[in-house]
Parts: sequence; C-alpha cells; structure tokens
Amino acid sequence: MHNFIAASIGGILIGAAALLLMASHGKIMGISGIVSRLLPPLANDWQWRAAFIAGIVAAPLAWRTVSGSMPAIEISASIPMLALAGAIVGLGTALGNGCTSGHGVCGVARLSKRSVVATGLFMASAIVTVAVSKHLLGN
Repeated sequence: MHNFIAASIGGILIGAAALLLMASHGKIMGISGIVSRLLPPLANDWQWRAAFIAGIVAAPLAWRTVSGSMPAIEISASIPMLALAGAIVGLGTALGNGCTSGHGVCGVARLSKRSVVATGLFMASAIVTVAVSKHLLGN
C-alpha cells in the first residue's frame, strides 16, 4: 500500500508540474524537448528550461534531506546494455518527435491522436524489449 501511495503522490506532482508549465508558459512538459533546446543552438527561452531541469535534479536531493535516505535503486543491466538502451531511446524520441512525458502524460491528457498512437507504440516497444531481453538474451 505504501508504494501505491508514493506512486500516486508522484503522479499527482508530475501532473501538477505539467499543468503549471502549460499554464505559465504554454509549453508541453516533454523532457526530451526541454533538454534538447538547452543544447547548442541554445533556445531563446533557455532560462525556464534550465530551471526545470534543475528542479528535476534537486527533487531527489530535497527528498533525501526530508526523509534522511534515498530509495534503493537496483540496476541489473550492464553498462553496454544501458548505453545501447539509451541510444535506442534517443533514436525513438527523435523519430517519435517526443518522449513518454510529452506524449504519454501531456499529449494523452490533451486527447492528441498522435500522442495516443505514439504512447501505444512506446508501450508495445517496451513490452517487446522486455520479452526479448528476459527470454531470448537472458538479461
């Protein structure tokens, strides 16, 4: 039950952040788009983007300050597998013109047909990836 409550609070905070960004700047909270426009050539509105990313980095540190510890994270994949996965995710966000936060959280909430399709493809790709990784590669 504790995990459900923590996940629910996290979901509410993500939704609130997306709503605040849309209300204050008229922007969709897609992390890949926010980060990509912090890279050269720098976007004219880089200040809010940098502040947003700083908030993402600061949030776990604030949690550690309040709770006294960080949640345990276990990563069983090798560094090469993580690098490959990161490259594939990067390619996917470029091909899909966005990431799970932009399409899955914000786009679906706006009833965007493109985002619903993209999120379905993200989920199908994840299911196939896990099945192949676990059952064929033994990871």
